[in-house]
Amino acid sequence: MSPDNALLEVNDITVQFGGLVAVDHVTFSINNGELLGLIGPNGAGKTTVMRSITGVVKPTSGRVTLNGQDISNLATHQRIRRGLSLSQQLVRPFREISILDNVALAAGNTHTVSPLKALMHVSIQEERKTAMHMLERVGIAHLANQMPGIQPLGVLKRMEMARALALEPSLLLLDEPLAGLNSNEARTLADTIAEINQQGVTIILIEHNLTEVLRICQRLVVLDNGRKIASGLPREVMQQPNVRAAYLGMEQSSAQPIQTGDAYDA
Repeated sequence: MSPDNALLEVNDITVQFGGLVAVDHVTFSINNGELLGLIGPNGAGKTTVMRSITGVVKPTSGRVTLNGQDISNLATHQRIRRGLSLSQQLVRPFREISILDNVALAAGNTHTVSPLKALMHVSIQEERKTAMHMLERVGIAHLANQMPGIQPLGVLKRMEMARALALEPSLLLLDEPLAGLNSNEARTLADTIAEINQQGVTIILIEHNLTEVLRICQRLVVLDNGRKIASGLPREVMQQPNVRAAYLGMEQSSAQPIQTGDAYDA
């Protein structure tokens, strides 16, 4: 991949917490239109890298560029206004308002800094129109007027994705959107993620569900113990001995397939 064509570049990022090196000189990039899987075993550093991209964590060294501009010293809200959006693993909706207005809040946030003012300002109908469109994109428009507090996790995950899309990002970061879902729910939500990508949204997907990662992602970056150990086409990456060792352990990696269901059989 040519860095000249990259939408986002993570350049030699290192993150230390005291004496602990959580991310160790990680470099990768993503082009416009890609669906990139950022994977690795528990504790690999995936979430810390994601937080470095969004500005929640400040790297000890290295830089992050978006659309050719260095955003390393920008606050999170400034990065969002430059085109980043994050759908978080733990969904925290406003339970006192409808699913539609939860998404409308995000749409209004592009016009005003205050979320409450975003809901109350004069063009709320425009924000609700945008919100309804985003709910249609994620497949839950029929639930728009229901309250989030009575919804199952699968619906809340889709609402969270709609909120992220309402910011009209150039790059959507998804942090374990399939976590907690059964296999059918995970598959249908993965289909939705792939459809959103096909509509032109560039996506970085952090996910432990390798079955769905291998099915929908075009390229993988693999982390282990804070370091990048592999990148490339999904099935080729998953055949690499160091990747197999990271997931299975050194002694088992040569003899045992990585369990990812029907999507992968080593």
